[in-house]
Amino acid sequence: MRRIRRVKIIATLGPASTDRAVVAALYQAGADVFRINMSHADHDGMRARIAMIRSIEEELGRPIGILVDLQGPKLRIGKFAEGKAIVETGDRIALDSDPAPGDRARVHLPHPEILGALRPGHTVLIDDGRVRLRIVEAKPQRALAEVVVGGLLSDRKGVSLPDTTIPVSAMTPKDRADLEAALPEGVDWIALSFVQRPEDVLEVKRIADGRARILAKIEKPQAIECLDEIIDAADALMVARGDLGVEMPIEQVPGLQKRITRKARRLGKPVVVATQMLESMVVAPVPTRAEVSDVATAVFEGADAVMLSAESAAGQFPVEAVAMMSRIGDEVEQDSVYRSIIDAQRGRASVSTFNEADAIAVAARDIAEQMECKSICAWTSSGSTAFVIARERPMAPILALTPYRETARRLALVWGVHPIVTKDASDVDDMVRRAAKWSNREEFSKEGDRIIVIAGVPFGSPGATNMLRIAHTGPEV
Repeated sequence: MRRIRRVKIIATLGPASTDRAVVAALYQAGADVFRINMSHADHDGMRARIAMIRSIEEELGRPIGILVDLQGPKLRIGKFAEGKAIVETGDRIALDSDPAPGDRARVHLPHPEILGALRPGHTVLIDDGRVRLRIVEAKPQRALAEVVVGGLLSDRKGVSLPDTTIPVSAMTPKDRADLEAALPEGVDWIALSFVQRPEDVLEVKRIADGRARILAKIEKPQAIECLDEIIDAADALMVARGDLGVEMPIEQVPGLQKRITRKARRLGKPVVVATQMLESMVVAPVPTRAEVSDVATAVFEGADAVMLSAESAAGQFPVEAVAMMSRIGDEVEQDSVYRSIIDAQRGRASVSTFNEADAIAVAARDIAEQMECKSICAWTSSGSTAFVIARERPMAPILALTPYRETARRLALVWGVHPIVTKDASDVDDMVRRAAKWSNREEFSKEGDRIIVIAGVPFGSPGATNMLRIAHTGPEV
């Protein structure tokens, strides 16, 4: 099950991928991590999917990552007396705390925290921006808005607030319950939706307490304003282009995708690009040319992973969508301009934070390229060594050797990392010998090839990467 492709693929599970045979086929087609979206899953369904994935993992003998995506606060308007109402551009409509059914002049907004935070001039988007309002008067129980873009309003449509910072946590009571249910099941990543500030991420990290890594979804303008702080707090990021493209001018999203990807890469934090990547494959066996180009752009940018949502969760061609995404990744990474683009985007850790692990990673990349080493074998307990090496985007594949299955599963999300679960080394010679064995066994090298071995001494000390050794592989014993 060796993957040549460096970029990883996340496949969302749903009605089209509940069968064990389909999920196994998704992995065989190229999925490295499976996403369980708690907007559409209950606790029993989540546990069943986790058990299925772990069963497939055991059968195939390869670590598989599991990402549980918390729903986050879903803001919605109330109901209408006739189930719907049409508002025209220039009309005025009140958003208020009255639970009575609405009409074209007013509608219930069952979120007192929003009514308390709205200010004149703020924009309110309803139904993914199909109806656009601008607040002209704001009181704690009622806000009056002018209709900027009219259209059809109907019961319980979603509300987006690009200008308003809501003074509540990104985690709702449902999210807390979902998180508490997911953590004991041994999930690897928790995705936090609608992050506004670094404190949102830190709150989830406190609850997780190291049991899972935390991925912050960037989908609100408020998150862009404090992006550096959020990147610092999170373990990984997702460019969630769907809601980001609703709450911000859609033409700004491509540039933001590049900015977020490069910032995350520079700081050694994995970054995922998501939403509508192969959307047409929900109903068609092949994607559009524009979609292929979109996926390719993310790969050229050096994203750690690209994600399928409805394509694998509810589409008619889930396995074909994963296989297509895998082929795009393979082709881009073999393109003659790929390496020059990746190298040109390479960042450096700041002088104030540059440490021994950073120096070892940079040296490993340079030595591997100059001496044509076939692999970089990193012994790691927490996975931090592999994260730092992956930041450098070396030409040589990265083998992450760890005694902890949890670490190997988390590394399934990280660019270029081939995680292997193996017992810890007893000494330096054992470390080199077994790294060479695994590099040969996984077909990254053969007898007589050079490899690089990286570790922290003394063994088993997380974050203590301080040793690099060049070795020749011998015959497997």
